Amino acid sequence: MTSLRLPAYYLSHGGGPWPFMADEFGAQFDRMAASLREIPGQLAAKPRAILVISAHWEELSFTVSAHPRPPMIYDYGGFPAYTYQVHYRAPGSPELAKQVQTLLSGGGLPARLDAERGFDHGAFTVLQAMFPAADIPVVQLSLQASMDPATHLKTGQLLAPLRDEGVLIIGSGMSYHNMQRLDPKGEQPSRQFDAWLLDTLVKAPATERWDRLIHWARAPAARLVHPREEHLLPLMVAVGAAGDEEASCIYHQEDLFGSLTCSSYRIGNGQ
Repeated sequence: MTSLRLPAYYLSHGGGPWPFMADEFGAQFDRMAASLREIPGQLAAKPRAILVISAHWEELSFTVSAHPRPPMIYDYGGFPAYTYQVHYRAPGSPELAKQVQTLLSGGGLPARLDAERGFDHGAFTVLQAMFPAADIPVVQLSLQASMDPATHLKTGQLLAPLRDEGVLIIGSGMSYHNMQRLDPKGEQPSRQFDAWLLDTLVKAPATERWDRLIHWARAPAARLVHPREEHLLPLMVAVGAAGDEEASCIYHQEDLFGSLTCSSYRIGNGQ
């Protein structure tokens, strides 16, 4: 393993534009924020670029953002007016976008470029906490609308060479995402699924990960936790990019929104 190889991450990205709302949310996201701030110190080198696979972008075929100065996408509702004026001013990277397109297309997964796409909150929330200076180029990759776990695992596998070129791969979703159960009704399902996810990523043999993730809907409380899988699929890309390397839980909280269990993971040591 080269000294430049970076780990891949699956990050729970919280609710709405929370990094910009300390007064409104109070300590709700303190542990999540602390875990994100620690990530730069876990890396063998500062990334030359970041590739984010966000739960908040879906396309019929994989699509890569290629805007050199990405605008903002305020894809949330009901928040204070100032949250529709916040900015994460990192540059884009049309060069990296083209490289991502080439890797995917060369592996049999058609991909296109989108020169207009901006940063959605699945990207800019975690990046604001991790790299507030916004001085690292960022490219986003969409999910593919089939929502097929195996396809997204293969996507990560095809993108794995980027890790040796200083590109940090981040899958941004939520380990718990049922908007109808953001209350005590979600307490037990979130704990059950979170325990399965920890066992799958950290405790079970790495050789079993792909099969378990492909069949994730068989996990305890799976469809109560993820009625729709878009917030779990970024994990598949991160796992595919890291292969059978060791995984660790870098964030774990059992009282998010009062009663929910939520986690984030690093896959690969990056050393």
